[in-house]
Amino acid sequence: MPTVSVKRDLLFHALGQTYTDEEFDELCFEFGLELDEITSEKDIISREQGDTKAEGASDVILYKIDVPANRYDLLCLEGLVRGLQVFKEKMEAPRYRRVSPASGEPQRLVITEETAAVRPHAVAAVLRNITFTQERYDSFIELQEKLHQNVCRKRTLVAIGTHDLDTISGPFTYTAKSPSDIRFKPLNQAKEFTATELMSLYKTDSHLRHYLHIIEDEPAYPVIYDSNGVVLSMPPIINGDHSKISLNTKNVFIECTATDLTKAKIVLDMMVTMFCAYCEEPFTVEEAEVVYPDGRICQYPELAYRKETLTGDFINRKVGISESTERIAQLLTKMCLRSEVLSDGEQIEVEIPPTRSDVIHACDIMEDAAMAFGFNNIIRTTPRTYTVANQLPLNKLTELLRQDLAAAGFTEALTFALCSQEDISDKLLKNISDTRACHIANPKTAEFQVARTTLLPGLLKTLAANRKMPLPLQLFEISDVVLKDETKDVGARNNRRLCAVYYNKSPGFEVIHGLMDRVMELLGVKPGRDEGYHIQAADDSSFFPGRCAEIFAQGKSIGRLGVLHPDVIGRFELTMPCSALDIDIEPFL
Repeated sequence: MPTVSVKRDLLFHALGQTYTDEEFDELCFEFGLELDEITSEKDIISREQGDTKAEGASDVILYKIDVPANRYDLLCLEGLVRGLQVFKEKMEAPRYRRVSPASGEPQRLVITEETAAVRPHAVAAVLRNITFTQERYDSFIELQEKLHQNVCRKRTLVAIGTHDLDTISGPFTYTAKSPSDIRFKPLNQAKEFTATELMSLYKTDSHLRHYLHIIEDEPAYPVIYDSNGVVLSMPPIINGDHSKISLNTKNVFIECTATDLTKAKIVLDMMVTMFCAYCEEPFTVEEAEVVYPDGRICQYPELAYRKETLTGDFINRKVGISESTERIAQLLTKMCLRSEVLSDGEQIEVEIPPTRSDVIHACDIMEDAAMAFGFNNIIRTTPRTYTVANQLPLNKLTELLRQDLAAAGFTEALTFALCSQEDISDKLLKNISDTRACHIANPKTAEFQVARTTLLPGLLKTLAANRKMPLPLQLFEISDVVLKDETKDVGARNNRRLCAVYYNKSPGFEVIHGLMDRVMELLGVKPGRDEGYHIQAADDSSFFPGRCAEIFAQGKSIGRLGVLHPDVIGRFELTMPCSALDIDIEPFL
């Protein structure tokens, strides 16, 4: 969950009321938020860098508030205050309007076809006659960063650029050029750089180096110019210094370039709705035109309101309450969802504002109604359907076996369910195509490429990590392996197996054989060829020739035991003989 830091006194001033820490914590809970921490800038620096570095830092109390990841409208002080004020019924949810410029044509952003290969979408808007204070300016910049980290997915989906409109002149052109052809003075730099030089410069920048990979391998970089050839920005990396905003900025041009148009619209809506309250005409946003390469012209921001209809009975049943339709409409209105009861008295028409992009289904509306009602106010009831909880038979069998295997002197290990291809093939002297392994499409590390098909590699790696422990080493594990299975809807199935290893100066085949006999005794299976269990000689590349046996129980093959092949032992960096048992326990349920 994103965390929003706000100054306590500034927050209380905006809310028009002072709270104790406990009261505000309760208010956050009622609104579906969590007051995560009460701290100060000085405390944070002292904790992270020491008391010496914290000298001179601010003692202003900060509230760190955890916000749901899909509530982009609560990522800044303005949205947070607006939401709480509506929730406390101290104000009505504002109505946002897109307006045409008072004089002249709207600002225009022209997209060229060169952008199609790198970052094809762009949207824009203007905040006209806005008034910044230091706190508003800081919040404006912080909201951009919060959106970049959240819905923008670290600028890969959307990058936001904000510019002082009075320092530039439209129409603006969004195009893509060779890095060597782009030259401008970037934000907070003293001289001009080419795009190639900038990429080298920012490789050591603690903030911007994380975004370089998005475009650095592209033959052309996206860039936005004004009508005089002044560079506004090179998204998603850096804005130009020429058009940077300041406390004196009165008119802000906002552009969002994107690989995902839907996300770009959401981000633009959030930026303008949060700060249009500071415009000369509050809650109005001046439109801008975006011209696409095919000649289409679209006006942004959309600021689209949409309506959903649902019944009061639906919400009552889902939440577990029995409120009137009128009361439910009031609850939803408290959550910035203007609602009214239709003429039939049963249906509720809910208007979803552009700030609530998180509402995509009737269940989202139901959740807001539950939140406004108060989760603590929902009466606890006994479910109408009676069920008796019971442990899964497979897990119960597993628990019983674990206890007795430990009593037999073996130590339980718990290993990773993912491993490398080499672990289940080359190291076990097998072909990867014969293993029926499920492969991960985009593994982040060579250690986790496939789902394990046997527990043996994990135990052998555990032995290797504990070679200095006193001998003998006796380990076991009862866990799931994953096998391809075309008969299953997901193409694979889990299979519960038992694996044990004995590692000592001598192979200890008799120890592993004795453990198998003990397991069969516990499972109530007697020695015998038909209804019981027996072993017979088998060939397996992972085991020493002539020292491997296949285990049969009730006429079916359930696993193998034997002395591991010296090459297998060597490939797992072990130096002494090792015996292993590997059986399937599911047939014994």
